[in-house]
Amino acid sequence: MKTLRLAAVATIALLTVGCSGGGDSAPTTADTVAPSTTEQATTTEAPTTTEAATTTTEPAGPVYPLTGLPVTDPVAAERPAMVVKIDNNKAARPQSGLNEADIVFEEIVEVQTRFAAVFHSTGSDPVGPIRSGRTQDIDLLGSFDRPLFVWSGGNRNVTRAIEDSDLVDLSAQKNVNYQGGGFFRYDQRSSPHNLYAQTSMLWTLAPADAVAPPQQFEYLGADDEAVGDPATGATGDMDGLDVDWVWDAASGLYLRSSAGQPHLDAISGGQVTTANVVVMEVVYRPSPADARSPEAQTIGSGTALVFSGGTVVAGTWTRTDRLSPVVLTDASGETILLTPGRTWVELARAGTFTPVP
Repeated sequence: MKTLRLAAVATIALLTVGCSGGGDSAPTTADTVAPSTTEQATTTEAPTTTEAATTTTEPAGPVYPLTGLPVTDPVAAERPAMVVKIDNNKAARPQSGLNEADIVFEEIVEVQTRFAAVFHSTGSDPVGPIRSGRTQDIDLLGSFDRPLFVWSGGNRNVTRAIEDSDLVDLSAQKNVNYQGGGFFRYDQRSSPHNLYAQTSMLWTLAPADAVAPPQQFEYLGADDEAVGDPATGATGDMDGLDVDWVWDAASGLYLRSSAGQPHLDAISGGQVTTANVVVMEVVYRPSPADARSPEAQTIGSGTALVFSGGTVVAGTWTRTDRLSPVVLTDASGETILLTPGRTWVELARAGTFTPVP
């Protein structure tokens, strides 16, 4: 699990304080955390080849279910998935933990977007800023097998819906969770964009019968290359928020920009990155808990764009029920394989994302 080194970084230095806001109790604590700095990768052009490797090398041992990478910590591999609702308001950037999450879902909410960051193979101390949940999280996260759900709380109807679901409720508004989860308020940001916690402490709140999550995607073999049309990245609009992903061949990762600016990660000091970008075109309907809140319909099927290894494949996403993972298939009905590593899923409205050739 990544631990923050005490270093001077201009982007953020998180200092625990004893203030409260947004309806959450905030006991006074004393703790100082600051991100370390990593060198930023430079953007390069996408590779021109789309041919797949002719051989497949199976992993020598077990892999983490949410990344397809070899297990390096057997204890971590057995713990449950943890989903943290992370703020994406301009005042919340740079966030802590986005580059540590195995899978990140970007959801449209009332004002632009919010993230559901899924942690399993690694964690983040701290993680945040943490914000409220939505009814769309209940269907979206059911396939992770009763994940820990870390959120700041919500209105009465949303709270009741989440409490009645199989998500393990770790709301900051519950005092026992606040103390045990390492929640704190960062006094250099205004409420409600200043609530953080520690995944190392939150995992100690898992119920005794919690289990590791099942695999969500299918992955390429260790020596295989992604197959598809060459694409240097993806560009999209998430209800007024410009989102861009640019393929960096040197690092083998996609680099994220938001609103025309590099989207920074507070822990590394570098840019937010991922190995795969999956665009799921979904329908948004008014939430039954609050008609002002959009609710992504993630059961059924729709168009998908899958970006991996500098290529893009246009296909279909299918999901039979809330307990089943998404299945990605190409035009011939074959499963689309991802590069082992971290994955971002954009829950986008139809026609709002396009590949950059």
